[in-house]
Amino acid sequence: MGNHTAVNVFLLWGFSSFPDLQNLLFVVIFSSHVTILLANASIMVAIKLSHNLHTPMYFFLFGLSFSETCTTLVIIPRMLVDLLSESKTISLPECATQMFFFFGLAANNCFIMAAMSYDRYSAIHNPLRYPILMTRKICFRLMMASWVVGFLISLCITIIIFNLSFCGSNNIEHFFCDISPVVHLACDYTSHHAMAIFVLSAFVLVGSFILIMISYVFIVSLVVKIPSAKGRYKAFSTCSSHLTVVSMHYGFACFVYLRPKNSDSFAEDMLMAVTYTVLTPLLNPIVYSLRNKEMQIALRKVQGSIIKFFSYLTNKKTLNI
Repeated sequence: MGNHTAVNVFLLWGFSSFPDLQNLLFVVIFSSHVTILLANASIMVAIKLSHNLHTPMYFFLFGLSFSETCTTLVIIPRMLVDLLSESKTISLPECATQMFFFFGLAANNCFIMAAMSYDRYSAIHNPLRYPILMTRKICFRLMMASWVVGFLISLCITIIIFNLSFCGSNNIEHFFCDISPVVHLACDYTSHHAMAIFVLSAFVLVGSFILIMISYVFIVSLVVKIPSAKGRYKAFSTCSSHLTVVSMHYGFACFVYLRPKNSDSFAEDMLMAVTYTVLTPLLNPIVYSLRNKEMQIALRKVQGSIIKFFSYLTNKKTLNI
């Protein structure tokens, strides 16, 4: 390390370059975060309470909503605090913990989406044997495999990065501990480290995306053979929400994590990171609720039950007065 001083605390520079926009950003991001939590909570409650939604497709949707909620809780609360705080420091263990949970949950989201595509293929390929092919036990195992593999890969990435020596500047040009701005501060980061991180990231993003694309190639080949236009539309409509979410998720993530890096790209990466940490989790529940009639009916029932509950409490309070 020569004459460099070892770094034990980082500074999350984040949006400090825009001091006049701090309050506006706080309001926008806080509102988005509350909406994300309420929307995902509504979807999870609707799936839990509606017996007609106790199917593999909605089981995976429940898992995806829960995972995305956890992902935002790892990033956004800290971002909101930093927007209002003068001190934006984060210790090395806190930074490692944030990175581990963020990438573990993000990888889990990718594998759940792959499991959802396989579920859609099974439903269209052999609807009569679908209940046998996608039992509750099999769905649970696929979900657990997504969590375990996702966090194992995240653990490998985190160990590689935080076994490096950090020296010199401690400014992370990001609003959370992302890979590129953190390794940029390491004084012994080599091409071998870069290759290992790239391979692990590609395994998650490219590997799960290939599985999804293979499933949809088979799905399309099956759907085009359906004789009636109504049947083809019905088959495709069950996949439209998933395809929309996959396009948004992988488009942003691949652009950030699989392209060549340089110090000039950090600001661009940070802006793109807002899309997959705030915008995508905000749009996903909207997409699933707007493009799915069963979900719309279930959400209306939940909304009606909540209104009745609050009306009951209000009437009871009025009677007591």
